[in-house]
Amino acid sequence: MIQVFFICTLLLTIAYAVIMLFYWYGWRRLPEVPYQEDEAAIQSLTVVIPARNEEQNMADCLYSILACQYPFEKFEVLVIDDHSEDDTVAIVESYALNAKVQSNVSLFRVLHLADYLQPGEELVSFKKKAISIGIQAAKHERIVCIDADCRMSPEVLWLHGMAGDKMAIGPVVFDHEKNLLERFQSLDFLGLMGITGAGIQLGWQHMGNGANLSYPKALFEAVGGFSGSENRASGDDLFLIQKVAAFDPTRLVYLKNPAAVYTRAKPDLQSFIAQRVRWGSKNAALPEWQVKLVLALVFAFCWILLIDFTLMLLHLGNAATIGVWFKIVWLGFAGKALFDYLFLWEMCRYFQRKDLLPYFWPSFFLHTLYIPVLGTMSLFATQYTWKGRKVQ
Repeated sequence: MIQVFFICTLLLTIAYAVIMLFYWYGWRRLPEVPYQEDEAAIQSLTVVIPARNEEQNMADCLYSILACQYPFEKFEVLVIDDHSEDDTVAIVESYALNAKVQSNVSLFRVLHLADYLQPGEELVSFKKKAISIGIQAAKHERIVCIDADCRMSPEVLWLHGMAGDKMAIGPVVFDHEKNLLERFQSLDFLGLMGITGAGIQLGWQHMGNGANLSYPKALFEAVGGFSGSENRASGDDLFLIQKVAAFDPTRLVYLKNPAAVYTRAKPDLQSFIAQRVRWGSKNAALPEWQVKLVLALVFAFCWILLIDFTLMLLHLGNAATIGVWFKIVWLGFAGKALFDYLFLWEMCRYFQRKDLLPYFWPSFFLHTLYIPVLGTMSLFATQYTWKGRKVQ
């Protein structure tokens, strides 16, 4: 049995190391997209924001968009209200009134999802429906998507405005961390941003985050929008990105630039688990086999590490085998730690977040634990709660 676990651990460690080096190489090769305020070259934009009960975040989101100082005549903001029960709509309407008084331009509009539903119509993905409504109502050809709980760096709109006829995918990072769990999420997400950019650069894996995403309306329509994934509550970003990649991979660009969209990490374990189970629930349905292969390999690798460690503990009293089990555990954990740190150091350096590196070791063990546990939970999850709704 020991030989079987040694071989499995060795092979998975080698495969993981190769993949992480592959991502590191892809990220380093990915060209940076320069930021420039060239009003003659930029496109007109419609920023689409689905929002449900976001009164705590809405004002900051809208303020960050205005802080981009994009020419007023070249953009608008469409907030699609998803049955909010708080002051989300009132906040948007206040911004709309102030903007019109100051600039004499109607920058903000609010659409109500309820007004576009047929009597008795049942939805699985309210967010995809809201985005589709926003795209149909948009005045401008290029659509920029951001979540209501996010804030833009001042350069973000300009980067999207220079993207031409491509689908542009930008980085989303966490900030204002207050505890270990939030710092772990920040490190984890920086790694995910690097994997996203590297995969697109190397042309074999296409992912992205819908909180920093833009595309021409014509491209959205050419790939059939969200058709084919309506039965998935999540995945308004990944399913669409992979449809575009299948349609024409040259139409994808990753906006490698320190300018990012910022959001907050989940503040407690319960909300973190709910978020990651929701994200993981769509993985098996993703069309790209490369993404599923990497997810499966990382899932298997973390499981073998936990099993190795457990078996080592069970053999503590066995002098004949404990040394071998220790070497197996050391091989797997040391291999994962080495290549995780190499990649995360690169991402922290690029996004100027080296302050997170002292939290690498506790984050490393949390990552090794949560991948198999929450990954397994997401495989068997039949429903979860999101935005106050139970989603099947």
